Amino acid sequence: MTQSPEPMEGAPLIAPSTTDHPLYDTVVEACRTVYDPEIPVNIYDLGLIYTVDISGENEVKIIMSLTAPGCPVAGEMPGWVMDAVSAVDGIKQVDVDMTFDPPWGMDMMSDEARLELGFM
Repeated sequence: MTQSPEPMEGAPLIAPSTTDHPLYDTVVEACRTVYDPEIPVNIYDLGLIYTVDISGENEVKIIMSLTAPGCPVAGEMPGWVMDAVSAVDGIKQVDVDMTFDPPWGMDMMSDEARLELGFM
């Protein structure tokens, strides 16, 4: 039995996004239309969208998390994100994967989210 290798030192915990893709900003804006029903801030600014990877064929893979593993909308939120991003012109396919590694923390929120929630 082989063990999986340890992550390389200095390797990012969160995979990088395809920020140079022409549809990246539009996909991010679509993610910003999705809200956690219990928090009045969109899931992108909350820091729940970890990675937006867009292929050359305009296929999107999103890796996201939740504020807590027991979140009541855990089963529904990936579908909300998929629906929002699928509506973007030019996107061919959307896959949304859930992860809790690394676990979400309040330090992942944007300054706008911190301000909205009264943490600044």
